[in-house]
This record gives sequence, structure tokens and C-alpha cells, in this order.
Amino acid sequence: MKNKVLFAVAALAIVVIAAAYWMTKKPAAQQGQAGAMPPTEVTVITAAPETVSVSKELPGRTSAFRVAQIRPQVSGIILKRMFTEGGNVKEGQQLYQIDPAPYQAAYDSAVAALQKAEANIMSVRAKAERYAELVKAGAVSKQDYDDAAAALAQAKADIAVAKASVAQAEINLRYTKVLSPVSGRVGKSSVTEGALVTANQADALATVQQLDRIYVDVTQSAEEVMNLKNTMGSTPPVELVFENGQAFKLLGHLQFSDVTVDESTGMVELRALFDNPNMDILPGLFVHARLVQSKVENAILIPQQSVVRNADGSTIVFKVGKDNVINPAPVKVSSVVGDKWLVDSGIAAGDVVMVEGLMKVQPGATVKTVPYEKK
Repeated sequence: MKNKVLFAVAALAIVVIAAAYWMTKKPAAQQGQAGAMPPTEVTVITAAPETVSVSKELPGRTSAFRVAQIRPQVSGIILKRMFTEGGNVKEGQQLYQIDPAPYQAAYDSAVAALQKAEANIMSVRAKAERYAELVKAGAVSKQDYDDAAAALAQAKADIAVAKASVAQAEINLRYTKVLSPVSGRVGKSSVTEGALVTANQADALATVQQLDRIYVDVTQSAEEVMNLKNTMGSTPPVELVFENGQAFKLLGHLQFSDVTVDESTGMVELRALFDNPNMDILPGLFVHARLVQSKVENAILIPQQSVVRNADGSTIVFKVGKDNVINPAPVKVSSVVGDKWLVDSGIAAGDVVMVEGLMKVQPGATVKTVPYEKK
């Protein structure tokens, strides 16, 4: 029994010694494992010079290429509207029919007056021709001949007046058909059948807008316009950007710049013209026109997320040295080119700049670099 007790005590002592040994060795092993952890992985780019075009977005409004307000040129009752509101119409297409009855009657009366004048001149001309021979023979007096010649001239004038009346009556009759002067999209009608309209009234019957081409009117400072002309030379293309950030598929070009500067703002109005074959762009839209302002040779571009802005407004990037140690470096950026910053100073060609992983590392840390790929 005594031997069994001694054996149990010895076994317990061995367990305690082994546990104590293990407790002293475990922290050392853990420390060894922590010291062997690999460097944090970050994505980087290597700065390389390139030629870039620096653009600027200018807010503006769209307007139709041509706008025609439809007004009647004669007075009368609208008998029929001959278009679908919001539809497309062709140049010369009839839009309204004004009651032609009174104008048809006026035309017929003018034609009859012309016929009467033409019939009257036949006898007057014959009399004048006879008197011209008789006056030579002394058979009629010079006065009678002068009266006959004057009557002929009067008859000719009557015919001219009658022809003018016919032309005017024909014009008025033609104006009872209200035609579209341009091709485009017609808006809502302000009158219905049975409405009385008057010639050259202030209110338009409808408006037709040509939308297969569209204007974009923007403003820019006079100084920037002068720099644009001096640096670009030729007219640069213009990109149209909608409010949701989506770009229009076709490029436009500057049509003109205003000849005067707004004295209160120092701005100049610019107008760009875009083809709009599917009429996707409607007048009155708020848009942005992206104009190329200049071209920069040997420019350095870095992704925007690689730049850190401090509380004082200064900007820095984290450069990766040859020993894969990161350190902050001041940098100056100016223009945005796509999703990148144009660097003015602080980064040279060949510098390795960290793009992603800023939250996982501290200055002076050793990192593992992976090339940045745009997602």
C-alpha cells in the first residue's frame, strides 16, 4: 500500500514538472511564430510619363437646332388639325386647315375682275390704234387721240391691278393651309377644331422643333476661353455628360463663342452642336459639356484613391522604397483626368506609389507589393 502511494506522488510530480515546462516554452514559440508573419500585401503602381488631355466640365442647357412657332397668316375658323401632338412632321406638311370659303370667294372675284379688265382693253386698244392713224390724216383731233391713248394706258393699269388682286387672293387662299416650315417634332396644339384664329396673332398654334441636331449652351470665363484658343489652336471635340454621369455616345464641336464678355460675371457664352439622330436629347436638359482645355506632355497620373488629404488641405501619397518600406511623401495634384489625378509635383517617373492597403499598414512598415489592376 505504501508503494502505491509513493508511485502516485511520483507520477503527480512528473505531470507538474511537464506542465511547468510547457508553460515556459509556449510564449517563446508563439513569439517566434509572430516574428515570422509575412509582410502586409498592398497594391502599387509605378509612375510613368504620358501625354494626356486635360478637360473641364461646364454646366449648360440643351436647346433645339431650329424652333418654329406656328401662327396663322389669315383669320378664320380652324376646320381640322392634321397632326398628332408629340409626333414628327416634315417640312411643308399641313398642320391645320382654316375655313377657305371666304378666301376662295375672294379669289374667284379677283379672277373675274381680271377677266373683265382684259376684255375691256381689247376695245380700248383698237380705238387707240385707229386714232393713231386718223390723227395723222387730220381726221380726228389731237385731243381725241390723246384721250384714246390715255384710256389704253388706264386699261393696262387696270389689268395690272387685277393681276395683283388675284395674286393676293391666291396667297390668302393658300395660307388657309397652315404648313410646317421645318421638319421636327411638334408639341401640343393650343387650339382645337372650331377655334377662331386671327392673322399674325401673338399666341402660337403649335411649336415645331428640329431635334436631329441639338445645341448645348455653356459659359466659361473669358480667360479660360483665351487660353483654350491659344493652346488648342483648332476647335476641340466636346463630350456631353448627363446628370446621372452617363456620357452621350456622339461627340460634338464648338459652334461659336459669344463676341462679348458679360461685365458682371466675366463669362463668355459657348455653343456646341451635337448630332442627335435618334432624338435622345431633348431641349431644356441640364447637362455638362466636357471640353479639352489643354494637352500635357510627360504627365504623371495616379489613381485618386492613392492620394490622402490631410486636415490642413495638403496631400500626400505613400511611396514604396527599394527595400519595400513605405513612407509618406508630399504631393501636389491639380486636374482630374478620368479617375486619376494629374500630378504637378512630388512624384517622378519610376516612383512606386501605394494605391490600396493604406488602412492595413503604418509608415515605416515593410510591405509586399502587388501591381494595381483597375476593377
